[in-house]
Amino acid sequence: MKNQLFLLHFAGGSSFSFDFLKKKLDYSIISIALELPGRGKRMDENLIRSKEKAIDDYCNQIVKLRSGSPFVIYGHSMGATLGLSVVSKLEKLGHFPEQLIVSGNAGPGVKKKKDFMRYLLSDAEFKDELRELGGIPEEVLKNDELYDFFAPIIRADFECLEKDYFSEKGIVINTPIYAMMGTEEETCHEIENWEKFTDSDFQYRVLDGNHFFIYRHPEELAAVLKKSFSVKKKDLLEI
Repeated sequence: MKNQLFLLHFAGGSSFSFDFLKKKLDYSIISIALELPGRGKRMDENLIRSKEKAIDDYCNQIVKLRSGSPFVIYGHSMGATLGLSVVSKLEKLGHFPEQLIVSGNAGPGVKKKKDFMRYLLSDAEFKDELRELGGIPEEVLKNDELYDFFAPIIRADFECLEKDYFSEKGIVINTPIYAMMGTEEETCHEIENWEKFTDSDFQYRVLDGNHFFIYRHPEELAAVLKKSFSVKKKDLLEI
């Protein structure tokens, strides 16, 4: 059986958010891009506004899709935060990933200079925040119809993260963690914060780019993902 790679999207993302990465992976890995309700293939379902419900939803998907082969969980930004709790819950259910790989996120508990509830911002402020984060095409922000379609999805995702801030405090998983961030991210200097959430190996890497640096470095990201199935965790540092 092929190794399984479960992908957890960023705020506003969907199962299509990792299409750029799938073609970089080899035949030994089957990538499974998950998504929360209210978008993509799950557009007919109600959006989730609770972190706990989002974690349960992801765990239920993974348990149902598990083949029994080795698996890795990778999450970007929102997916990284949720990924930690997802792995913690999976471990309690008897499912142990080879690795938790996180990107675009310095880990739970790290605050940015701007400390506010983004999901409560006015449309004008919300658009400015999305521009600063990057990843959302300007044509979406300038087109009222497109914006009105995507804004509720992104707001719901931010609400999941921000209403129950740092609910991850005290979580320590048995699974190794590998963290990646872009040099232009405000909190990239705090990436080692992730180490406190695992009692296993921890490695990290910072690459050139902003919050969505992963689109600039698909080969490097794919290399980390592929290595996580087959080498000693400390060897990931050499990628």
